[in-house]
Amino acid sequence: MNASAVGENEGAGPFEVTHRLVLSIAIPMTLGFLTTPLIGLTDTAVAGRLGSANALAGMAVGAVLFDLLLGSFNFLRASTTGLVAQAFGRGDRREEQAVYWRSLIIALCCGLAIALLSPFLLSAGLFLMAPSPDVAAVTSTYFLIRALAAPMALGNYALLGFVLGRGQGMTGLMLQAIINGVNIVLSIVLGLWWGWGIAGIAWGAVVGETTGMLAGLVLVVSRFDRRQRPTRAEIFERARLKALFSLNRDIMIRTFVLIGAFAIMTRIGSSMGPLVLAANAVLMNIFLVAGYYLDGLANAAEQLVGRAFGANFRPAFDRAVKLTLFWSFGLGIVTTLLFLVFGTDIIGLLTTTESVRAEAAKYLPWAALTAVTGALAFQMDGVFIGATWSGAMRNMMLAAFAGYLLALALFVPLLGNHGLWLALNLFLAFRGLFLALRLPALAGRQFAGQSRL
Repeated sequence: MNASAVGENEGAGPFEVTHRLVLSIAIPMTLGFLTTPLIGLTDTAVAGRLGSANALAGMAVGAVLFDLLLGSFNFLRASTTGLVAQAFGRGDRREEQAVYWRSLIIALCCGLAIALLSPFLLSAGLFLMAPSPDVAAVTSTYFLIRALAAPMALGNYALLGFVLGRGQGMTGLMLQAIINGVNIVLSIVLGLWWGWGIAGIAWGAVVGETTGMLAGLVLVVSRFDRRQRPTRAEIFERARLKALFSLNRDIMIRTFVLIGAFAIMTRIGSSMGPLVLAANAVLMNIFLVAGYYLDGLANAAEQLVGRAFGANFRPAFDRAVKLTLFWSFGLGIVTTLLFLVFGTDIIGLLTTTESVRAEAAKYLPWAALTAVTGALAFQMDGVFIGATWSGAMRNMMLAAFAGYLLALALFVPLLGNHGLWLALNLFLAFRGLFLALRLPALAGRQFAGQSRL
C-alpha cells in the first residue's frame, strides 16, 4: 500500500511500511513543529519594541508558565494518536470517532478547569518565579488572557492526535500552520499596530487557538461517516473510558518526570553562576532543534505501530520500528556532525555576549551529542505510545530518571558543568535503551504465534 492510501477507509488490515510512508508522516509534522518557535520569536520581537524591559520580561515569564502548564497535558495528543491508530488498523471507524469524542470532552473539561483556576495558577507561578512587582503585573495581564485559550488549545491536542492516528500528516501540518500563522499575524497587528501591547500578544494566541479548533472541526469532524457515528453510550462506555484515563495517567507521569529532569538541570546550572546558566540556556536550543524532527519521526512511529497493532500484523510492526529507528539515528548523527562543525557560528547568532559565547563553546560537544543520545529515546517513546504500552513506558522513564539522579550525584561534583551535560546525555540514552530492552518481550506477547519480519 502506498502513502496515499493512509487515512482512507481501505487502510485497515495488513500493510507495507516503506520509507516514503514514514516520511509522509514525519516531514509534515516536523515542518508543523518548526512553526512553533516562530511564535516565540515574533512575540519577543513585538514585546521588545514596546519600549519597556518589564514588558519583555513579564511576557517571557507568562509564556513559560503557560507553556509549562499546557505541556503537562500533552498526554491528550499522544493517547489519542495511539488509540485512533489501533482503531484505524482494525478498520473500526466507529471506535475512531468515539476515541476522538472522548478525548475532546476530556480536553475541553481540563481546559475549562485551567481557565477557571487561572487566578490561582497565576499566583502559584508568580510565587515560584518571584519576579519584580512591575514584571509580575505584565505577567498577570498576559497569563490571564492566554488562559482563556486553554479549552481550545487542549481541544487542538485531541484534533492533532486524531489526524496523526490516521496518518494524515499534511492535515496536521495545515492545522499547526493555521494556529501558529494566525497567532503570529495577530500578535503583530494587535500588539503593535493597534497598540494593545502585551494584551494584544496574548489575544493573538487566543484567536489563533480558536481559529485552529474551528478549522479542525471543518476539516476533520465534517468528514466523519455518519453511518459510523458512535452512540452516547459507546462514547461513555466505562471500560473504554477507564482504558483512556489509565493511558493518560501513565503518559502524564512520564511527562512530569521529563519536565522535572530538565528543571533539575536548570536548577543545578543556576547554582554554578549566571554565566554557566546563560551558556546552558543557549546550548539547550541545539537539543530543542533536534527534538523537532525527532518528534516528527516519533509521530510516524506512533501511527505505524498503532496501525500494525490494530491490524495484528507483525511484519508491519517490525518494519515500522526498523525504519523509524534508521531515520532517527541517521538524522541524529548528521545533526551532531553539523553542530560540531557550525555550532560556534550558531552560538554567535543566539548571543552577542562574548563571555557567554566562550562559555557555551566549552560545552558544545555535549549539546551536539544529544541528537544521537536522544534518537532512540524519542523513537521508542513513539513505539510505546502507538502500542499503548504506557505502563512500561512510565516505569522505564522512572528507571531512567533514577539513573539520571545517580549520574548527577557522581559526575557533577567531579566535572562541574561537563558532568551536568554528561548526566543529561546518559538520561536520554537510558530512556531509549531501557525501552528497547523491554520491546522484544512485549512484542512477542502481542504478536504471539506470528513470525518476525
